[in-house]
Amino acid sequence: MADTVTKAVLEGGPEDLPERIVPVDPPGSELKIPFRAGYEHFRQTSRLQQTDHGTLPVYEWWERTELPG
Repeated sequence: MADTVTKAVLEGGPEDLPERIVPVDPPGSELKIPFRAGYEHFRQTSRLQQTDHGTLPVYEWWERTELPG
């Protein structure tokens, strides 16, 4: 059975993010990754990167939002 989950490479943002290859749903959307007490936001670039998971789109960090409290 083929892997049908689209994945992306995350670039930038906090150095200690636990994952740098993540699922993208739907493809082409902005990514909002929960991390610590907020979210790290990533936008798709036009670049691709060769990985162990194949050639994947690169998403780069552009902002962080904090959760209230």
